[in-house]
Amino acid sequence: MSKLRRPLIAGNFKMYLNKEQVKGLCRAISDFLGQKRYTDRDILVCPPFVYLMTAFESVDRSLVSIGAQNMYFEKEGAFTGEVSFEMLKDCGATFVIIGHSERRKYFFETEELLRKKIIAAIGAGLIPIYCVGEKIEDRNSNRHFDVVKRQVAEGLRDVNFKADNLVIAYEPVWAIGTGVNATPEQAEEMHIFIRQIISEMRGAEVANSLRILYGGSVKPDNIDSLMKMANIDGALVGGASLKAEQFTRIIDYRI
Repeated sequence: MSKLRRPLIAGNFKMYLNKEQVKGLCRAISDFLGQKRYTDRDILVCPPFVYLMTAFESVDRSLVSIGAQNMYFEKEGAFTGEVSFEMLKDCGATFVIIGHSERRKYFFETEELLRKKIIAAIGAGLIPIYCVGEKIEDRNSNRHFDVVKRQVAEGLRDVNFKADNLVIAYEPVWAIGTGVNATPEQAEEMHIFIRQIISEMRGAEVANSLRILYGGSVKPDNIDSLMKMANIDGALVGGASLKAEQFTRIIDYRI
């Protein structure tokens, strides 16, 4: 079975690991890919800012791309503690995660701010992975489609995106770090819905070509069933990306 869109498996290291651990993990992933030599999927690792160069220097960059977990929308300036898109590019990053639910929850990031980040990233030649997803109370109240539609529509309003310069990640908040993942059918249903929103915004051609990832307690024992879904184009992996044997099994999904 071949996927309509080229899958992307991305590891989000979050605020974990030290320099030697990042180096060892990235080398293990790169060595694994060197043996497998996939031609049908893309692999990405997103370490903390301070280890971007460590990751960049520890992988075969023909096999593994480097991404950041966040960025600010200004090129430079007096923004203490922030990191610009130019700095990310200088460290070898080609992707950047924007709008992860942890950024929304703990740092109060809004769609207005996230839209500025997405515009800046695309303008700089970085590919944003824009995260959307509902809380458990939204799903239990049958508001999950409304929440995700607002996040997609507002976050991408007036953004000049195409299928090759943007990735969307559906990450139901209730599944992130909880050990409870959405069923493949629940994820597929939302991915179809997101694709419909994109079609309304930018047309069917963009919608049918845009990659939409699933994230939320992705593990070796559920990746195969998730990837069998027609509209799931990969995974944004959290905890399971921190251990080489788990992440490489996710990379080596079987459909």
